[in-house]
Amino acid sequence: MNYLGAFHGLIAFILIGLFHPIVIKSEYYLGKKSIFIFVLFGIFSLLVSFNTKNITISTSLGVFSFCCFWSIKEVCEQEKRVLEGRFPQNPNRIYNKKLKQ
Repeated sequence: MNYLGAFHGLIAFILIGLFHPIVIKSEYYLGKKSIFIFVLFGIFSLLVSFNTKNITISTSLGVFSFCCFWSIKEVCEQEKRVLEGRFPQNPNRIYNKKLKQ
């Protein structure tokens, strides 16, 4: 039996689970400025993934890369959740109170 697919699935599951609090914290402390960081990490890890011979490391970097890319969208959604009152606002930041519908 080949357990490599299940192992890669476990890695994806762990990375996706780790990115939920990362998005929340990055929106809280950096706001939409964190999008730039996610873009940089995503592109860098994708390029390294293309040039890695080990399939497990390459797959992990690819999943990490696309978690970063998905986090770009989630930071914008998180800001909406904060404005709706579902998450705490950072008292050191000024929020644009308009909700785009």
